[in-house]
Amino acid sequence: MALRSLLAKDWVLEVNTGPVETPTWTPVKGLTSFSETTDDNTEDDGDFESDGWGSTVVTQRTWSIEAEGRRKRSDATVFTPDPGQERIRQAGRVVGFDANIKVRWYRKDGASDAYEGVATVSEFTKGGAVTDLEPFNFTLLGQGQPVEIENPVAA
Repeated sequence: MALRSLLAKDWVLEVNTGPVETPTWTPVKGLTSFSETTDDNTEDDGDFESDGWGSTVVTQRTWSIEAEGRRKRSDATVFTPDPGQERIRQAGRVVGFDANIKVRWYRKDGASDAYEGVATVSEFTKGGAVTDLEPFNFTLLGQGQPVEIENPVAA
């Protein structure tokens, strides 16, 4: 059987909209782009005994998520934003520890890629031209190590 490519659209991002002790995982709807990255700090570990060959050690690693999409709301007469988008928007307007939110991200196809962590919202932008559907984008800056979790789809 031939191998098949994973679809990038199968990522799910959820944010806790409940208490820290008993999370209420709410999907962030309207995403059109999702990218998780790590950035490594490395230090030279070479020495005289290495016969001229270098060595590098990762001394620190950080993670971030960049996402973008279209702002969404309900069809109700009274404006009701998407709860996941709204939690991220609100966190992007405060500073300090109050800006930290708990998030989890995983693949909805059941792949083993599933993580949970605490992040700060950075660079939440919105707006657009008169003929645009209103876009949004943001960066989640990881606070410490993300934890691998069992994929909620596979559980």
